Amino acid sequence: MPGDLVPTADAAKAIGVDRRTLQRWVSQGRIEPTLTTAGGHHRWDIDDLKRQLREMNRR
Repeated sequence: MPGDLVPTADAAKAIGVDRRTLQRWVSQGRIEPTLTTAGGHHRWDIDDLKRQLREMNRR
């Protein structure tokens, strides 16, 4: 498991979208967070998120 996981707001900022957009993509099943905490908060590996976005754009 990667050690540098960031919360949704930071992940969204890193890819240039609003955090609500990232949350919507998760709820639509378009992308998956690296980790979901017991409290339901998502944590992201930025490199993995960017990979998922590349794959999403290919579809």
